[in-house]
Amino acid sequence: MILGRITGNVVSTIHHPIVEGRKLLLAERLDERCKPTGAYLIAMDGIGAGRGETVLILDEGSGARQILDDASAPVRSIVVGIVDAVDLG
Repeated sequence: MILGRITGNVVSTIHHPIVEGRKLLLAERLDERCKPTGAYLIAMDGIGAGRGETVLILDEGSGARQILDDASAPVRSIVVGIVDAVDLG
């Protein structure tokens, strides 16, 4: 799992049918203290996340395909949760 913050949407006019009707989100990777790392990734939205939200991203293709229930989907990263808080304890 990757901790990230949604910074925007990615729009494509030509894409695989699995993307039809789904949002692609640009997410900035965060460290365990929710500080930006400088790295970004594109993830399919699985839950309705929006700009500025801190999210959990599954960045493992097999798991993402299981969530989409499509073993042949060309998807690696999918947003699976919105983070309310991080407690390092």
